[in-house]
Amino acid sequence: MAKTPVTKRNSGKPWTPTEIRELKTLAKGNTPTRVIGLELGRTPGAIQTKASAEGISLKPTNQSPYNKRKT
Repeated sequence: MAKTPVTKRNSGKPWTPTEIRELKTLAKGNTPTRVIGLELGRTPGAIQTKASAEGISLKPTNQSPYNKRKT
């Protein structure tokens, strides 16, 4: 049986300024929400809620819209 990596669990605990800084850094690097959650020990829903409250965009910055065609 494969051993799962040990991650910190912070669910239900208040956010620290360090965690918020790390959230901003990871979001700027286009890190997926689920991966940010694993890094910070939070659920993807908690990541989205905190990002929204802090005004942090989780949308990828380097992807073009799928429905646009070059003319």
